[in-house]
Amino acid sequence: MSLEVVSAVSNSSLLQPGFSLLNFDGHIFLFGQKGWPKRSCPTGVFLLDIKENELKMKPAFFSNDSCYLPPLRYPAICKLRGNVESDEYQYVIHGGKTPNNDLSNKIYVMSLISKNSKKTTVQCIEKDLGGDVPEARYGHTINIVHSQGKSVSVIFGGRSYMPLAQRTTEKWNSVVDCLPSVFLVDFEFGCCTSYILPELQDGLAFHVSVARNDTIYILGGHSLQNNTRSPSLYKLKVDLPLGSPAVTCTILPGGISVSSAIVTQTSDTEFVLVGGYQSDNLKRLVCNTIVLEDSNIHIVEREGPDWTPDIKHCRMWFGSDMGKGSVLLGIPGANKQLISDANYFYILRCKEEDKEEELTAQICSQTSTEDLGNSTPFEDSEEFCFSAEANRFDVNNTDTYNEDDEEDESETGYWITCSASCNIDNNTWVPFYSTEFNKPAMILCSNGAGHWVHAQCMDLSETMLLHLSEANVKYFCNEHIDLNKGLQTPKRVVCLKKQPMKPRHKKTATKLTSPAKKSFLRRLF
Repeated sequence: MSLEVVSAVSNSSLLQPGFSLLNFDGHIFLFGQKGWPKRSCPTGVFLLDIKENELKMKPAFFSNDSCYLPPLRYPAICKLRGNVESDEYQYVIHGGKTPNNDLSNKIYVMSLISKNSKKTTVQCIEKDLGGDVPEARYGHTINIVHSQGKSVSVIFGGRSYMPLAQRTTEKWNSVVDCLPSVFLVDFEFGCCTSYILPELQDGLAFHVSVARNDTIYILGGHSLQNNTRSPSLYKLKVDLPLGSPAVTCTILPGGISVSSAIVTQTSDTEFVLVGGYQSDNLKRLVCNTIVLEDSNIHIVEREGPDWTPDIKHCRMWFGSDMGKGSVLLGIPGANKQLISDANYFYILRCKEEDKEEELTAQICSQTSTEDLGNSTPFEDSEEFCFSAEANRFDVNNTDTYNEDDEEDESETGYWITCSASCNIDNNTWVPFYSTEFNKPAMILCSNGAGHWVHAQCMDLSETMLLHLSEANVKYFCNEHIDLNKGLQTPKRVVCLKKQPMKPRHKKTATKLTSPAKKSFLRRLF
């Protein structure tokens, strides 16, 4: 095993936890960018090129018949072949998180349509599902099994948000382990069927699954309920007769207690397990070889590479399978006392480059973002899930993605530090207003060029917030309201003219003339 340094990575600010890569015949496509797609790449899918230790990104385009595909973090991804003998394959994408932290329960199928030096076109189709549709989740796995000439996909594990009926203000964004149900999805008819197996008692997330023919092996993973990394090794066998499918589970000895591990395939029957964590505060530097023969699995320890001091002493690491026995590993740049966006990557090669073999088995692993300093691991932190292909291919440099053309999302996102007294944290925030769901309410301060602030940090009542959102008035945050008052010219007050009121006339006695007075006195006396 050899370890090589990737000295430079461009546009690294678009890389975030939960990235996925799709490998079509050596062409690597990056999926799940940071934030929502911008005008430079409206699809959010990039063609990657590793050339002379530099990573470049070129926007990819969707075909006219493609559906909308949001950037998803931590989805379950696997290859889907037309048949066992076919060389053409597609990628199946299920679940994941959107930039707003919404969870998806949809299944997409992506395929490469055309590629040349000027333009790359991919197709994305959403599959309609019925029956026992798996709930929205992330951190799970999906594999394809083949039995008696038929194929189905198998979904297992992951995490989801707490049900709405159980949510409270303090636990609004809390996640829980999904039930340990096994889902079979038939792509031909769009039918989903769930199975509850007595051997599977606890939910798992960020585990590893390896599939061959009609059998899936599930290894490692983390359980939130017990806060443990499972040492069990599960064997799922799927039988697809003419009638109803049959699913059985067997617990095998020889498992490994690990989470966020990475698996790469080195031959038709051999895999290498690297990376991950064996506890919240301890990386796993040991490597293992996994051999699948007939209906058996063998896991043995193997000699690892000469890890660099930076990797040994960093608090966390991350990475993903590159294919053909190679793994991309990385450490955050903060460990080298540089800016947090500067990440350092290494390519770990687990086999000789001159060995080119057809890889027919399926791999699916989930690399999480374990925040080792937080009591809730595997949530959004600074650990990335990233993978790439070591093969080099020509990309027209004039069409590569230019990060400078994009807006700085750190200034316009919901999780910014809006003021000196800002206390909004992505990991601990809970809804404060009734109109909030998965992101904090914000309001634009009109000072200068304008900037966004959190309504909660400005101590705005819900009534005032609704009034400001409906009224056509300028708002100034707490830090600029006094300055605005000093510079603002008082508004001219228009005085309303009051109509003068008519005087109220008193009744007065009629002035009597002298003859009348005399007549009146005569009658009186």
